Amino acid sequence: MAAYGGVKAGGWTRPASAVAVATAATLALWGLSLLIRRPEGWRPPTGADVALYVHLFTVIPAVPLGGYVLWRKKGDATHRLLGRIWGAMMMVAAASSFWLQGLSGGLSFIHLFSVLTLVSIPLGVWHARRGNLRGHMNAMRGVYAGLVAAGLLALVPGRTLGTLLFG
Repeated sequence: MAAYGGVKAGGWTRPASAVAVATAATLALWGLSLLIRRPEGWRPPTGADVALYVHLFTVIPAVPLGGYVLWRKKGDATHRLLGRIWGAMMMVAAASSFWLQGLSGGLSFIHLFSVLTLVSIPLGVWHARRGNLRGHMNAMRGVYAGLVAAGLLALVPGRTLGTLLFG
């Protein structure tokens, strides 16, 4: 059996593409972490800081990875593997968002996207396992659209991320 990129044929079809996406996401994440500066200087991280970093370390790579999974060929082993990684990152990002209460000190309407994610990812998996590919596709597209919308809304001045990045 022929091998491609160190993996048997019939397994991963484009491992170099998956590595490129993961590398780009990691570089973007580290670049973002360099942009985040505290006006008061360095201080030990608080629980909110840890939640913010967990959230950012899962949500930022999820943007390009999710786009790639939606764009590429569906149904093969690579799609399933990358989809599982993306789904896990989205579940962690959604759960960690509830510890991010922003400058207002409470939960905001953006947290509705987290609830949508926590419901839609398991629903999408359920649809896929039952062979309802349309239901699976709609659930995952909805989560990805929510991810992009929530990310854009988080950059608005006055929100935590917008304030950290743009002042």
